[in-house]
This record gives sequence, C-alpha cells and structure tokens, in this order.
Amino acid sequence: MNLYKGKTIFITGATRGIGKEIALKLATEGANIVIAAKSVEENPKLGGTIYSTAKDIEQAGGKALAIQTDIRFEDQIERAVKQSVEKFGGIDVLINNASAINLSPTDILEPKRFDLLFDINVRGTFFVTQYCLPYLAKGNNPHIITLSPPLKMAPNCFSKHVAYTMSKYNMSLMTIGWAEEFKKKGIACNAIWPAKIINTAAIRNVMPNGSEIAKYARSPKIVADAVFHLLSKTNLSCTGNLFLDEEILTEAGMKDFSQYADLPSNQLIDDDICRW
Repeated sequence: MNLYKGKTIFITGATRGIGKEIALKLATEGANIVIAAKSVEENPKLGGTIYSTAKDIEQAGGKALAIQTDIRFEDQIERAVKQSVEKFGGIDVLINNASAINLSPTDILEPKRFDLLFDINVRGTFFVTQYCLPYLAKGNNPHIITLSPPLKMAPNCFSKHVAYTMSKYNMSLMTIGWAEEFKKKGIACNAIWPAKIINTAAIRNVMPNGSEIAKYARSPKIVADAVFHLLSKTNLSCTGNLFLDEEILTEAGMKDFSQYADLPSNQLIDDDICRW
C-alpha cells in the first residue's frame, strides 16, 4: 500500500540539502511536493533553485509546485499556502525545514544576524505552521515535522552560540507544544535532528573548516529516509517527540547506517548542537 501517492507535502527551504532529499524521497512514491523557498537563481556555492528542484521532483515521479517564498514575510507564506491548495486541493504534511545558521558568540553577533535567526527559525516556522493549519486539519493522516534538535539544558549547549541555540530550541519547544495543542485536530507533530553531521551547503560554507568537516559527514538521504518512516505512522500513534534520525530508522528495523556515509572509512562526527 502506497501511503504517499497523491499526498501533498509542503516543504520550506527545499532547494538543496536535507529539504531537497526529503522532497525527492517522497516524490518517488508519487507525492505532490510544494517547494516553498527563496532561490530562483543558481548560487555556485549553494546550488539549486526552486525550478531545478521542481524538475528533479517530477523526474523522480512526483508532482511539483515551485513557489518563491521568504518565510520572514506573512504575505509570501499566505500566497504560497493559497497556491498550494489551489493546485493540489489541500495540504497533508508540513516539513519545517527552512533554517538560518550563525554560530557567532555574543560579543560579535550583529543585530541584523540575530534577527535573521529568529525571523526564520522561530517566527517563520510559527507562521508557516499557522497558515497551513486549517488545511492540515482536513488532511490525510496529517503530520508536521520540524528539523530541530533534542533539548539539552547544559551550559555548553549555549555558551558558544547562545542566539543560534535559542532559535533552534524554540523550534523544538514549538513541536512539543503543537503536539498537544493539535491532538484534537488529529495532527501529529515531531522533530528530527541528525545524529551525525550531514554534508550540506551550510556545513561546507558556514562551519569553520567546513569542506574538511564534510568529509566526516553523512548524506542527507538518512534524514529523508527517517522522515519517510515517520510519516508512515498513523492515527497519532507517534507525536510530541524530538527524534534523532537513527532512532527512527532503528525502530524501523535498520541496523547498519554505513550506506549513508560519504566516505565510509572516515570517523563520523556527531551533530550535537552542544559541541559546535
């Protein structure tokens, strides 16, 4: 039984990395994918646009709708949701993938960079969810999945980058709150975070020594596979969790994760928000 064919998946920031892999994974099952992201021109350092991603989705077997969307602005969110519903008839799944990263310490983080973290990671995630909510409530086995970490209240989780950690933890706190708030609407809400670092443009271009770090990373496919399994849960049987990708795949019966390592001989680096 195909649980995904014809379902509409609204993904923020899906032009590259984890978001794109999730889109392609679900497209192979015949899902409708909404690419709500900013990139309409190719950036050589980042790669991917909403249009190239839409083409890849359709080649993979899904249906795509590319909508240029900056989730800092409610009018763009509202337009993207409206166009999605007009095109596909509703929204069954929301993937809150769009996120900003800045690992600057307190003494050098500029106000505009601080605002960007919270405008995208917190405010943007909140209002994308709000605008999708009426349609999710009518969806087929509706889910909200947010890309955010487990909550660890340890000083070293905050000390190196207070602002970034706060912004990502807010996404996790929203997940916990929404899981309870949306039970009566039948919407499952969970978060996923990689157990090991993922080879993405953000790692390569934002992290210190990112190109070297990426050699000790996994493919984004592991997160996409975890999302795929999590979305197979039905009737609120799984909600309110802050998962690591490995936990979901282990529960699904997977024991060997070596297929996801870019260079299997290298020692993988834990993607623990507390260590950066």
